[in-house]
Amino acid sequence: MFERIFDEEERGQVGIGTLIVFIAMVLVAAIAAGVLINTAGFLQTQAEATGEESTSQVSDRLQIVSQSGAISDSVGEDDDETGLGELEFVVSQAPGADSIDLNEVSVELIGADGQETFELSDDPPATIDIFTNGDQDGVLTDRSDRAQVTIDLDSTAFDDDEYVLLEGDDLSVTFTTAAGASTTAEIRVPSTLVGDDGDSVRL
Repeated sequence: MFERIFDEEERGQVGIGTLIVFIAMVLVAAIAAGVLINTAGFLQTQAEATGEESTSQVSDRLQIVSQSGAISDSVGEDDDETGLGELEFVVSQAPGADSIDLNEVSVELIGADGQETFELSDDPPATIDIFTNGDQDGVLTDRSDRAQVTIDLDSTAFDDDEYVLLEGDDLSVTFTTAAGASTTAEIRVPSTLVGDDGDSVRL
């Protein structure tokens, strides 16, 4: 049934060939397994990083608690029109947000007077005042923290030395945190501002 091999040299050559093939298969399998393990580890790390960044872009944003403006009787080209000279926002962390450094928050104004972009750390035109839990260097660390953000529309930091916001004007204000999460407030100035220069009006 089986052919008997009487040549000892031939018997050894057959065994060595089989052993070489077996070792080669083991090496190939080990290399392939190593590549798969490394690739899986890389993909897992990348997926975790992407997930964290995506979560931050959604949750690490500001929540606007209130918004108001200060009446000014000296706005416009001839400084004789009535409008808003300042915008004031009270902000907090949105639900689920981590600590937010207000100094790294960018602001974009889009309205009838054009587009302006700056950071809250730019003084002028912006100032930050955290009025809960003491001074935390502009960082909101807790949901109970509140900060007042003031934007001086009369600031010379703007392209035309001021940002004109007259009665009846609309303005879009977008706050974007360092994580990339944005919050937009739509400002609609009343068609008639009632009050003296410097009075506050809720928007």
